[in-house]
Amino acid sequence: MRQPALNDGISNSGWVPLARLLRPQGRRGELLADPLSDLPDIFAAGRELTFAAPNTSVPAPNAPTVRIEEHFFPTGKNAGRVVLKLSGCDSISAAEALAGQQLLIPSNQLPALDPDTFFVGDLVGCTVFNATTPIGTIVDIEFATGPDSRTRLEDAAPLLAVQLTLPAPPPSETPEPVLIPFVRAWLDSVDIPARRITMHLPEGLLAPPDPLPDEPERP
Repeated sequence: MRQPALNDGISNSGWVPLARLLRPQGRRGELLADPLSDLPDIFAAGRELTFAAPNTSVPAPNAPTVRIEEHFFPTGKNAGRVVLKLSGCDSISAAEALAGQQLLIPSNQLPALDPDTFFVGDLVGCTVFNATTPIGTIVDIEFATGPDSRTRLEDAAPLLAVQLTLPAPPPSETPEPVLIPFVRAWLDSVDIPARRITMHLPEGLLAPPDPLPDEPERP
């Protein structure tokens, strides 16, 4: 059975980040970038994008718009990244001036998501229910990656980082979120408007780990 999939974009801000520009990668103004979305064909030639400052979710007023002219996915040490040729960027110096910027697209211009595909930003903040019992809130999504720490392993399920509210932790402790595989076999429903993810989890998954045994005293 097909597993649910996740896309890194955040749809509830009105804008979705597609790439973070890193540095020049060619003599014609090409730029090496970290992709922030894995939607198919999202870097197709002709797609219009808007610049935004690093760590922002919306472009500045009057931010320029550019078109993607070409793209390719490199191999070797830059595997997992993308090289973009943008309109109006035709030299190494022009590419250097864009390094560090983000490229955004309005969320209403995104291709339609495939069934069982969700935006990461739509899931973060949702309450997870185990059957009818709320167990906590999704605070992050983690993905398994290859040795380069960038290339996502396609066959590995994403992990929901859930801050548990049941049972309540002691006031002096802040427990780490529990990682729950986001797999179809455990998933009952996803209701984004209601901010609710309903699953049926294996018994013992939410149990705290056994304490480590005390080390024997040395003579």
